[in-house]
Amino acid sequence: MPTENELFSAVDALLEQVPSDALPPPAERRRLREAAGLSQAQIATVLGTRREAVGSWEAGQREPRPPQRAAYARLLEGLAARFPAAPADAPRQAPEARPLPTGPAADAAAMTAHENAQQAATPAPAAASAAASRPATATGSTTRSTSASRRPAAKKATAKKAAAAPSSAAAVDPRFAHGPLGVLDGDGSLYCAGGLVLECPAKSVPELVEWTLAEAKLGASRLHRSGKDSDPLIVLTTAAAARLGLPERLEDCRAMRLPEDHKVVKQITKAKWQLTRRGFGPWARIYRPARGSERQCVQLAVLPWDALDARAWGDADQLPPAELARVLTAYASRVLTPRGSTAVAGLELMTALRPPTRAVRDEATDTWVSGPVPGSLTTAVDPAPPEAPDEHPVVAALFPRTHERTPAEVLDEEAFDWIREPELLTDAECGKPFAVGVDVNTAFLAAANRLMVGLGAPEHVKAPRFDKTVPGSWLVDLSGIELDPRLPSPFTPHGRRPTGPAWYATPTVAYAVELIEQFRLPVELRPLEAYLRRDASPYLDPWYKHLAEAYKATMADLGVTADLTPAAFLDAMAGHKASDPGMAAVLSAIKSTVKGGIGKLRERPQGTNYRPGERWPALERPTWRPDIRAAVISAARVNMHRKLVKTALATQGQPAPTGSLVFDQDALLPIALLSDCVVYPSPGPSPLDVLPYDPAGKPAPGTFRLGVSPGMVKHEGTQPLFWAVELLEQQHNPARHIKGDGALDDGE
Repeated sequence: MPTENELFSAVDALLEQVPSDALPPPAERRRLREAAGLSQAQIATVLGTRREAVGSWEAGQREPRPPQRAAYARLLEGLAARFPAAPADAPRQAPEARPLPTGPAADAAAMTAHENAQQAATPAPAAASAAASRPATATGSTTRSTSASRRPAAKKATAKKAAAAPSSAAAVDPRFAHGPLGVLDGDGSLYCAGGLVLECPAKSVPELVEWTLAEAKLGASRLHRSGKDSDPLIVLTTAAAARLGLPERLEDCRAMRLPEDHKVVKQITKAKWQLTRRGFGPWARIYRPARGSERQCVQLAVLPWDALDARAWGDADQLPPAELARVLTAYASRVLTPRGSTAVAGLELMTALRPPTRAVRDEATDTWVSGPVPGSLTTAVDPAPPEAPDEHPVVAALFPRTHERTPAEVLDEEAFDWIREPELLTDAECGKPFAVGVDVNTAFLAAANRLMVGLGAPEHVKAPRFDKTVPGSWLVDLSGIELDPRLPSPFTPHGRRPTGPAWYATPTVAYAVELIEQFRLPVELRPLEAYLRRDASPYLDPWYKHLAEAYKATMADLGVTADLTPAAFLDAMAGHKASDPGMAAVLSAIKSTVKGGIGKLRERPQGTNYRPGERWPALERPTWRPDIRAAVISAARVNMHRKLVKTALATQGQPAPTGSLVFDQDALLPIALLSDCVVYPSPGPSPLDVLPYDPAGKPAPGTFRLGVSPGMVKHEGTQPLFWAVELLEQQHNPARHIKGDGALDDGE
């Protein structure tokens, strides 16, 4: 019988055999990550590996290797301390309302992991996004706020008392302990993240700015180590605006800002604060010049002045303050603290994730100086003549003001708006009772994934050899590529066959080469000239990943996840917006951020004082890049067409003859396209009745696939086929009205 000392020695020897970086079981790894609200992509970024690798670790298919193993073990150990597994017989309790850390810090930690590994391994900031998505326990109606305050069932404290309270998230930046923003009501209650309510004593705008910077602890950490922190945002209800002396509506509906002699503007000036050139409008930025690296800036959003555009946010401005704080915090934690329209947020997010400059050491002087960030847009450049809109000085210098440019003079990369001629409908198609529309999730976002774009000014080249790896605009004749007349041409937005040389972005020409090679078409492409940008990078990749995670996380809050079967996905989508109207507003805003951000790349002149041929302010920023917008839309359009062709190939009875792109009568072909929506004749009302899925629920390779991720499709709507045919005969697009609710959807 061994003695006690011998048993202890044996145990010590056994412990020495256990590696210090031992990992919990795979299922526990996934539980810990989900409990913290972290995505696999965030952990992969921190550890310098691929998202698929993290997924295989959680599935038990592979084990991490050094050096990632030790860091992964440390991360899981920290998560286990914060989120211990509940006993099997323990009752589930609702989470307690508490102050939340700032949301964007989750992604900032991932971006700066190599700079501060300890902070990156701490998951606390990511919890903000998950907690922000939980409904606030607010009372009261959903009408626009009045002076009556609606308080959630949460602790109410002054800023000083709240600052003295201990924080459960040690890694939260103490400057932003109360989240990225607050919603101010008429009684001075400031509703922040996680149900926290602060007492704001300010009675004027200058006092509010001073108090916010000194006491509120609002803001968000930068998303890139060379970027800037997000300034605090205060959202003013109607009652709060009146408390601060602001009018209920703006009298100047054209300029959309207070006049210079308004008492509030005078108060700001007297207190030695400044307004930006936009003045005091629905989104007002009030600041003093920065002192060193310390910013002094607060942004105000005035709800009664329509700061939240209903086209992006729905009825969010009608929510009670506590619920609106939850909605805006969820958006801020997943996307960016709002600082204007969602289009502005989409553009600002590009710069936040890829800033133009960074600090670099000058070896000659041994000092830190500003230098470019590799892969970023660093300077404003003029477009090539075909890439410029009609108002641009480059165009004004070449053509008279009344000249209408031809396809050989202008790059026209826009989304599809096409209908099939009714006489091209076959008898078999006319015998089907339904028209079913499917819609590509965030099509422009999916098109931005891994898209190479130019970083600098274009180089004009005569008679170039086409190279699909070089971003640019190409003058080439694609009229020789003949397709099945029941399909749209992928080379024009209207879907009609080109009639001669025209300008195209690189993705369009690359797809033409792909079709020629795949179907052995007797066509040879010879570009006549091009404007090329050989210095290129996947500039939009971080933007894609950030917004894709935001989109999927919000869909998960609405009950739509990536692990659903196609049938279950359709069921979940049928009522997902009704399950949580607040998160539905966040989802709508994320979609608008994608579409608006791409649109801002070619922002046109605004204001009544503009004269054609003059420069306008947007031209002076590095992110005014119509060529990048064209490339994204081009990629989205050819991605859609590629799926149309794959679907036709998967459903036709006989293979297409060599040298031809014509399909037989059995092939499934569309009757209408609008941006990211395609309408098919169908024997049944569901997408599963028309899309080529096998009995096991798997789609045919390369075809439309039901699911939640960007690039996959959802059900857009179903109508009787005779309804769609009547619209075709009237030259209207059924895809525009397939939802049946009167909505005009021009894509995401």
